Amino acid sequence: MDREGISRRGAMGAMAAMAAAGAIPAKAQRQLSRPNFLVILADDMGYADLGCYDSRHIETPELDLLAAQGVRFTDAYANSPVCSPTRLSMATGRYNRAFPSGLSEPFRPGPWGDTAIPPGYDTWMKLLQQAGYRTSLVGKWHLGPTDEGSPLNFGYSDFFGFLGGGIDYFTHEYAGEHALMEGTDPVERDGYMTTLLADEAISRIRENGESDTPFAISLHFNAPHWPWEGPEDFALGTQSFHNDGGSLEIYAEMMESMDRNIGRVLRELDNQGLADDTMVIFTSDNGGERYSDVWPFRGTKGYLLEGGIRVPTIIRYPRQVRGGQVSDQIALTMDNYPTMLDAAGVDFSHMTLDGISLLPHLVNGTTEDRTVFWRFQGHNQAAVRWRNWKYYQLEGNEWLYDLSYDGHERNDRKQANPEMLAELKAALAEWDGRMAPIDDVPGYCGSPVGQAGELQITEDSNCRGPSTTVSS
Repeated sequence: MDREGISRRGAMGAMAAMAAAGAIPAKAQRQLSRPNFLVILADDMGYADLGCYDSRHIETPELDLLAAQGVRFTDAYANSPVCSPTRLSMATGRYNRAFPSGLSEPFRPGPWGDTAIPPGYDTWMKLLQQAGYRTSLVGKWHLGPTDEGSPLNFGYSDFFGFLGGGIDYFTHEYAGEHALMEGTDPVERDGYMTTLLADEAISRIRENGESDTPFAISLHFNAPHWPWEGPEDFALGTQSFHNDGGSLEIYAEMMESMDRNIGRVLRELDNQGLADDTMVIFTSDNGGERYSDVWPFRGTKGYLLEGGIRVPTIIRYPRQVRGGQVSDQIALTMDNYPTMLDAAGVDFSHMTLDGISLLPHLVNGTTEDRTVFWRFQGHNQAAVRWRNWKYYQLEGNEWLYDLSYDGHERNDRKQANPEMLAELKAALAEWDGRMAPIDDVPGYCGSPVGQAGELQITEDSNCRGPSTTVSS
């Protein structure tokens, strides 16, 4: 049914009653020994673009319901204010700064090789695959544009989507070339990209619903990333640059289409009797672009201000986690790796990880004190968060904010709290010393310009590609 029909909560209640009466297949009543995983990643979505995060003009009933059924995080972050580094952290469980490639955006082959992830690295999907999971990537990869960088080489059993960035929603082109792939082969499909990706995820859930093989599906939407095209905007024509086209209304249509399609995918879990045994994780790869809403924060994609890195994050796992919770646990994208493997009972003790398992917190409602870090080449930015304190560097300038009452990051406290400033600076220096050296890393190909969050791509010997202007 569409969202005008019965809710998923009502559908699950109805299924429970039918199961008690023996009216649904045995496969839909089983309890799996290991959970399934559905990781849903939005692209360039703002903190306040969902109803459950106080959206002012976008309606997202499906994700609002997911939040009501799970845990909604208020203090969750992307590992980077841009795309590829965050995706690298998600796959590896490390800070993107742990790898030389983690400072390259957009990722392109460089002195580290053709892939952002080191060849042979035990990604979370590789370890689940080795443990008997069917692992699928549906959507955007952006961690290697060549055959060597294919997601099939890093633990995914199958792949439908695109290797690059902002694919056109109707022509399915990226940088003027057809980009849609199945496995390693180009493929032609008709339709709006958001809907096609949901269709593919639904197909895989149905296939897995017929077997006892656990699955892990990464559903990486390109929405609401540029180009600005809603589901009815197939006649808009080509948009040459990230700042070409769009409006608040079109952006809302893109967000609401993604929400409806996520609802379709979640209903298929219900239909297959798999909702209770599936951990669903929803988040964004970084903060929002020009049409997104990051209130009550400031800054956009490309900045280490809160608006560029704080992102909506929802986790639902009915078998073990009580719904209706709101958590202020500090969390980062890299935490997905240990959280999922912990839930699956898969050993990852041989791995050096920077992320933490959120499973104990999800189950018990506890919080863990931690200090987290960012380093971003654009405008030489860095940031540290510990408890309510945040230290921020940009172009040699520095600020200290108390986020407990100044989430908008306007009240500089470094004069009033010199000891805290010194402690966080020292922590940043120690962390930097443990990360990959940056001396030989090609410079970031763009720089944030002004609070609008524009990135100016320049002709640079380290940047492979034409000069252009893109939105942050």
